[in-house]
Amino acid sequence: MNAPSSHVLYPAPAGSPSLDVLIRGSGPVGMGLALALARDGLRVGLLGALPKKDAAPDVRAYALNAGSVTLLRELRVWDALPEDARTAVQDMRIHGDDGGAIEFSAWQQGIGELAWIVDAAALEQALGEAVRYAPHVQRLTQPAAAQLTAVCEGKDSATRELLGAGFESFPYGHHGVAARLVSDQPHHGTAWQWFRHPDVLALLPFDRPQVAHGFGLVWSQPQAEAERLLALSDTEFETELNAATGGAAGTLRLGSPRAAWPLRLGHAQRWCGPGWVLLGDAAHAVHPLAGQGLNLGLADVRALARVLVEARRTMPWKPLGDERTLRRYARERSTPTRAMSGLTDGLLHLFAQPSAPLKELRNHGMTLVHHLGPLKRWLTARALDA
Repeated sequence: MNAPSSHVLYPAPAGSPSLDVLIRGSGPVGMGLALALARDGLRVGLLGALPKKDAAPDVRAYALNAGSVTLLRELRVWDALPEDARTAVQDMRIHGDDGGAIEFSAWQQGIGELAWIVDAAALEQALGEAVRYAPHVQRLTQPAAAQLTAVCEGKDSATRELLGAGFESFPYGHHGVAARLVSDQPHHGTAWQWFRHPDVLALLPFDRPQVAHGFGLVWSQPQAEAERLLALSDTEFETELNAATGGAAGTLRLGSPRAAWPLRLGHAQRWCGPGWVLLGDAAHAVHPLAGQGLNLGLADVRALARVLVEARRTMPWKPLGDERTLRRYARERSTPTRAMSGLTDGLLHLFAQPSAPLKELRNHGMTLVHHLGPLKRWLTARALDA
């Protein structure tokens, strides 16, 4: 049985503008898609809530790879970011739970940087300003008729459910605890990560809240432990955090409130249908341990924009919502997305096993990878282009 089209679910109000694409969801993926399509002359409607002025401080930081940065440069958003809202990662040090370690260096890999750490709120503000002045993008408060509906509403998308796309969700039973930190030592562009049982802790070098001394924290913990950490006083939390990092990145103190959210793996059973398509977390959700969530979503944007523009150029008689056209996008994105999902999920479960033989094996494997230059270059290349 075919899923209903977006036109049936959302009939156009009388007098609504004629659009090529209606984008549902105004996060970074939705705004990025709006700008990418408008750049090629498509008429775009963007439907989603504007940021609340009285919202709590956003402590999230995105780790963006080279492909995502290239897209943001093309959309003229990257250079609009404040200097302290983006920090280059030059080195990455990953530790296991029994002496295993891998180190990555941009210099050794012959590249400018391994990744960029970007302030989430600053990125969304820059995208919002670009959308505001984009001549072919309209901000909407209600659905309008369009040839294609692009669903970018995130992992809890209501539209996806109405379209019958299906979504298989696998909760990890973990929460990601996030905060901004300040160290008494310079970060030198070094990212740190510890894989242990049962947690994964990452420190991302960041020039906010203090230039050269800031970090973004992402600490994956079982739900009960995450709730306990959130309930601690600032001093108590800092004590446990510094014990967990062992002083590797200096003595750390909080530079923001703490926040947490549940973590899960998920993927849509169908990415597209007649007149509709899914992007970003509406299509796939991954564990944040590799920092690839937004990178996958922006790679979706690049792929769909290219497929739609090519289809309009070579087959102008076909509507943008033609399902065969949309399947080209789904096929292109399915393999790399499932590969990244499998990698992050596999790493998490590998280090979730407390048995001594497996513990020794996984740490030995990390050290072995560290000494294999070609394999490290291959892993770096995969991470730099989702």
